[in-house]
This record gives sequence, C-alpha cells and structure tokens, in this order.
Amino acid sequence: MNLFRRFMIGLWLAGAVYATGSDAPKREIRAVWLATIYGLDWPTQPATDEAGRLRQQEELRTLLDRLKEANFNTVFLQARQRGDVIYPSDIEPASKAFSGSYGVLPGYDPLAFAIEECHKRGMECHAFLVTFPVGSTKVVEEQGAQSVVKRRPELCLQHGNGWYLDPGHPGTSDYILALVEEIISRYDLDGIQFDYIRYPEHAHSFPDSRTFAAYGQGKSLADWRRENINRLVERVYDRVRQTKPWVQVSSSPLGKYRRSMETPNAVWTAFDDVYQDPKAWLQAGKQDMIVPMMYYRANDFYPFVNIWVEQVDQRNMVAGLGAYRLNRKEGDWNLSEMISQINYVRQQGGNGCAFFRAGFVVGDEKGLYSELKNHLFRFPAQLPPLTWLSDTLPPEAPQEITVTREDDYLHLAWEDLSPPGENTYTVYYSPTDTLDTNQARYILATGLRNREISLPVDAEAEKGYLFCVTASNRYRIESRPSYETYYYLSSFEK
Repeated sequence: MNLFRRFMIGLWLAGAVYATGSDAPKREIRAVWLATIYGLDWPTQPATDEAGRLRQQEELRTLLDRLKEANFNTVFLQARQRGDVIYPSDIEPASKAFSGSYGVLPGYDPLAFAIEECHKRGMECHAFLVTFPVGSTKVVEEQGAQSVVKRRPELCLQHGNGWYLDPGHPGTSDYILALVEEIISRYDLDGIQFDYIRYPEHAHSFPDSRTFAAYGQGKSLADWRRENINRLVERVYDRVRQTKPWVQVSSSPLGKYRRSMETPNAVWTAFDDVYQDPKAWLQAGKQDMIVPMMYYRANDFYPFVNIWVEQVDQRNMVAGLGAYRLNRKEGDWNLSEMISQINYVRQQGGNGCAFFRAGFVVGDEKGLYSELKNHLFRFPAQLPPLTWLSDTLPPEAPQEITVTREDDYLHLAWEDLSPPGENTYTVYYSPTDTLDTNQARYILATGLRNREISLPVDAEAEKGYLFCVTASNRYRIESRPSYETYYYLSSFEK
C-alpha cells in the first residue's frame, strides 16, 4: 500500500500546494548513485540465510520507496565494483557485499531484483560499472584465482596499492566490451554508465611505458592515453546501439573539464590530469548523457556547469552533486549551498542532477531530502525524450480512462493499442476544469508500466477531478493525451 499512499498525497492533498508549481520543470532527470561497494548504500549486511535475503530485499524496497516519495525518477546502481559484480556472471566473480564471500550470490540476483523494483515505482535503472580499477592488493588476494589479475595478468598493472586494467592494452577494451554485452543482453536495463573511465590519481607515474612503446605509434603519451579511452567509449556505444538501441550509454567524468582562460587555476581536471575527453565523446555522438562528478563549490563548480552545458548539444548533461559534502565529516556544507547548485543547474539549461550518494539523500543529511520532497522536487517530472536515438513517431494516445470507485479506492484504467511492455504512462489530473499537460503540477504519476492505477480516497471528500493519460515509448517520446475523463468524488453513491 505504500505506493498507493504516495499517490494519495499527490492527488487528494493537491489543493493545498496546487497553485505554487508553475515554474517546476515538467522534464528533469532526478537521480542518485546507489553504491553497493562495501555495502555503502545497499546492502547493509551480507545475507547468509533466507532471513538475510529477505532483509536485504526489504532494505532496497524501503530505500526506493523513500526516493519515489521525493519524486526521484532514476537510479544509477553500482553493478560492477572492483573486478566483481552483483549478478551471476560468466566473466567476473560475484561481489562479497551481498553474501560475505566472493563468487557467491545471496540466493537471488540483486541486479534483476533492483531493476524490477525500480520499474515498479516508475523509475529507470541504469547499471554503473567501475571501469579500470580492479581492486587493492588485499582485494586481489582475497579474490584469489577469481581475480582478473590472476586470470588475465597481461591486462593488469599495479599502481600504488591498487591494480588496474591497462587502458592502452587492446585486450582491455575487449574485456570490458564482453562485460557490457553480458549485462545488456541479460537485463532490462534503461542505461549503462561508466565510472572511473579514466587513468588513476597520480597518472604521471602509471606504469604503462611498455604498452606505450608497443602501441603508441608516435603519439604523445597524453594524446595516446586519451585515444585509448576514446576508443573504448566508441566501441561500447556502437555495440549497445546494435544490441538494444534504446539503452542509454553515459559516463561520470571528473567534474572539472579542463584548465582554460575561464578556469586557469583548476586542478585535477578530466582532460589534463586523467586523460578523459568527454567533448570528443559527445562530438562523435558516442554518449547519451554526461554526469560529471561536480563535488565542489564556488569557482570549482559554477563555471564548469556552463562549460558542460556548452559541450552536450542535444544530449543530456546531469550535474553530479556531492550530497555527502553536507556531512560534518565530509565537508560540513550548508544546505543552502546544495540548493543554490540545483537551482543554478536548472537556470543554465542542465537536464537534471544526480546525488552521490543515495544514503545521504534518504538519510536527510542537513535536511536535503525534506527540501527536495517538499520544494524542489515537489511535483513528479518526466524524463527528457531521447530524440537522437530514434526517429519513430510518438505512440498512439491511450484510449479514454475509466474511473471506478471500489470501496476506499478509485481505480483508473485505460486501453493502449501497443503491445504490453512497449510503453510507459503518465497520468495527469486537475481539481479544476483546466488540465495543462505541459506543466509538472498536473502530473499525478509518471513512468507507470501498467495500464491502471489505484488511489486511496477520503470517504468524506466532495470534489471533482479531470484525468487524462499519455503513453511514452522506450525513447521517452510522448503521445498526445487521451480524452479527458471527469469524475466527481462524493461520499454519496452516484
């Protein structure tokens, strides 16, 4: 019943907040990174028996319920950690975060479960993969023969206390591409995202001299390293397009793009220090979304928002915000700083925000969750259409809604001529005789995968409502609205 109660808040209490939402964006990406490594966000404990499995699953449901209540619509779920994954793989061992042991699953498939639970709540689920790091010396030893360092030593280099896939070795992109093909083919994901798709900290001492000598072909070290990553990005993007063209491909580069006349004092930038060139990825059309990790303030944040927005053209730029910075031990930022950043991204034409990480959001760090739920994300938001991925026409409009009273619920249902599972739906409503589907305040629910919804009602209410529904295809292209349906809610039988 939790999902129903959320819709009740949006509908039956709407009169108290209805007139204040005219400037809320109708379309916006509202995301969190949900970290599974070390059980940071989920799971909090390994599962060694059935009770532990049920506890893990309920933890995720509760977390997703909280996100849905605040009108989040996207989850970036960590599916690959450090050479280990959260699903049954033919390539890498299962993460120990879920069962306590590498290579052992907790009696269910965490990735499949998370995708299903996100979709039940009208949220997209994107799997994010840690790209090149494959573990500390301790992790590699603990993984033993299952570690990629042991299985494919020719692809791996030790740098400091960690092991990394060598971006310059041709076999590395083949290895990562195999992981992508595995996860895309097996799961109904909405997107795949690459984290740490870069050279590591202190990259000047990264020990790839032999690889450079073998494959550098006369290029400078910096240009060669950037081209190694560019080539991987291109190969992954093209393969995903061939396999499931509606699945989005994105990356989370460092938040400061590069040093320039606007930002001459920037340190640790994507282009200059870790050899990421997202501008090249975007210009080549090999990314659907860029989610830069902008965990900074002042001149390390605001100028770079403008720079990123300029790079993306028609693709999506989602600013990655450091919710963890609000924590007393992680920066002790004031909430007003985070609010200003969200508003600035909106003003400059960004397509939304992603928060690192989920635990700091649902934990209401410094009141962030309350601020989002009650103000900045007060109304649901659709996800922006992926028009560059498809030139298909919008779906046909759903047929007229039928509304029936069933005890203490209203049941809304509609017909759609499209095959089941092809579209998602947005339900619009109005407590007046005006219903404008271009405004967020008229959205009751979006991202629905079923052709019906049930709403608890106040048995004493006396009020009329207009409803209509639209359908959106896998590329988020929205249909015309259905015909409007009027229903008068009354305590008396009609």
